[in-house]
Amino acid sequence: MVFRGTVTDAPDFDPSADAEALYNAMKGFGSDKEAILDLITSRSNAQRQEVIAAYKSSFGKDLIEDLKYELTGNFERLIVSLMRTPAYHDAKEIHDAIKGAGTNEKCLIEVLASRTNNQIHEMVAAYKDAYGSDIEEDIIADTSGHFKKMLVVLLQGTRDESGVVDGDLVEQDAQDLYAAGEEQWGTDEAKFIMILGNRSMTHLRMVFDAYEKLFELSIEDSIKNELSGDFERLMLAVVQCIRSVPMFFARRLYKSMKGLGTADNTLIRIMICRSEIDMLDIRECFRLRYEKSLYNMIKDDTSGEYKRTLLNLCGGDDDLAGEFFPEAAQIAYKMWELSSMTKVQLRPTVRPASNFDPAADAQALRKAMKGFGTDEDAIIDIVAQRSNAQRQEIRQTFKSLLGRDLMKDLKSELSKNLERLIIGLMLTPAEFDAKMMRKAMEGAGTDEHALIEILVTRSNEEIQAMNEAYQNGYKKSLEEAIQSDTSGHFCRILVSLVQGAREEGPADMERANADAQELADACNADSDDMEMKFMSILCTRSFPHLRKVFQEFVKCSNKDIEQIIKKEMSGDVKNAFHAIVRSVKNQPSYFADRLYKAMKGLGTDDRALIRIMVSRSEIDLFNIRKEFKDTHDASLHEFIQVETMIGDTSGDYRKTLLMLCGGED
Repeated sequence: MVFRGTVTDAPDFDPSADAEALYNAMKGFGSDKEAILDLITSRSNAQRQEVIAAYKSSFGKDLIEDLKYELTGNFERLIVSLMRTPAYHDAKEIHDAIKGAGTNEKCLIEVLASRTNNQIHEMVAAYKDAYGSDIEEDIIADTSGHFKKMLVVLLQGTRDESGVVDGDLVEQDAQDLYAAGEEQWGTDEAKFIMILGNRSMTHLRMVFDAYEKLFELSIEDSIKNELSGDFERLMLAVVQCIRSVPMFFARRLYKSMKGLGTADNTLIRIMICRSEIDMLDIRECFRLRYEKSLYNMIKDDTSGEYKRTLLNLCGGDDDLAGEFFPEAAQIAYKMWELSSMTKVQLRPTVRPASNFDPAADAQALRKAMKGFGTDEDAIIDIVAQRSNAQRQEIRQTFKSLLGRDLMKDLKSELSKNLERLIIGLMLTPAEFDAKMMRKAMEGAGTDEHALIEILVTRSNEEIQAMNEAYQNGYKKSLEEAIQSDTSGHFCRILVSLVQGAREEGPADMERANADAQELADACNADSDDMEMKFMSILCTRSFPHLRKVFQEFVKCSNKDIEQIIKKEMSGDVKNAFHAIVRSVKNQPSYFADRLYKAMKGLGTDDRALIRIMVSRSEIDLFNIRKEFKDTHDASLHEFIQVETMIGDTSGDYRKTLLMLCGGED
């Protein structure tokens, strides 16, 4: 195994001199924290063990106890953890995860899914030595079901590490996994446990490739479709580690610092356990996936000596658009390949209501709005639980039965965000998109993000219907409105997209190679020429074709298309091209990110929140929910509950959004 850590053996190492330096840093009043952190983070773990022994020989004291006494908070936890051997550190993390009332399932998943056989065997022995009990028995007592069974399998540390692959068994395993899940009603979890818990990493990578080719579905999507809860999360972690351990840890690090507060235990655990193994690869994967260096993320999210220690372990900042390490280039190429091979099964959260009766619904809505006061609950229960086609029938029936305009009645009875949300649901998708485009351009400022989001993610058919609805509703073409409200290359990009004339169909391999080379060559041109070339390809080619173009771009340039856009472009042009790339790569993930941004920061962007929840509820909001949870380690349901609480005193707006969300993950 080639180690690509950021912490290595210090040259000219003298454990006695280090012990004395640490003793001097802690004696007297106060302690020299900088001296402590600089010394400890510049020694390997093996050297730290020698320093501990030398400290006891020279001063008759326990170095770890002295450090605990002198330091506090996260800084103390980090420094003390660095002084433990990897096996004892893992054993302590597992012990802490299962002791007391609750269980930290995420810690169990992370540690057991990512360790080699040897690391697991050493951890099991360290646990027995440190706590006098059997780690397997303790985990069995604290977990249940298929989650427990898979943890026990991983705890055996018996995964095949021979690297030998049997071609016939690869196809058989792929078929067996499909038969155990997607092919049948219900799931044969034991088959997933047996194959994913025992086969070699090399073998399983080939199984996953075969699975995608045979069934046009990634193993990750099958797991998300078939499994649930902690068992689902564990199996996804195993798959991620099989694909790329550094990418798995990059994702875990991002989640530890993103969202509601910092998960310091996770951050400390990963930075320690990977600093001598693969931190350089983790940094590169982090930059590849999140377009931000791990160094800068730590810098922005932590403080004081704790921050300085973490940054020392991180080992340096990465130039945002620097060239890939060979390993990262392979991962980037593979990510695009997976994206282009996989057909995601889009799943809505709102479906047509069974036993639908438009006349009964129309009467119930009228009753809810008649007289003094309004029954908002009755309105929400009907509108949020019907498909858009059913809502159009209700609108029509309301007029023919009662001679009244339902939209006008709703507007007069509701207010603020609840009114905007309910009216949005009652419009046809084309009317709603047209209205959202209008709102983005009316008044003094322009909401460029909304224009980009709508035009990038709609199909040709949806764009053409929106154009027609805009013309009918506002007596002006949408193209004219865009031209009068935007300018330059950004205007040209939007005008190109609003034609609704993007090519459709699969990738053309020969043309994809040529397009990738053209994009790579354009990176060396001046910014005007570069932006025009990017526009001519990104705004016109089909999404399947663009996936292949972006994959081949990695080969042509040894860089990632997202990083190039971020580094070489600016403003709305950058945002538009970036949205296209994100949407091509994984559209539900793009929307999950847009929802996160709408709710995080100073105040909630309710217009963006309403726009996405309404427009995606019958298309892919379930997929968006899964991506949100996967990226931000918090559910969309939870975020909506927390982030809409302040401005929604009655709770009706929040209740409607949560109904559209369709459940807690």
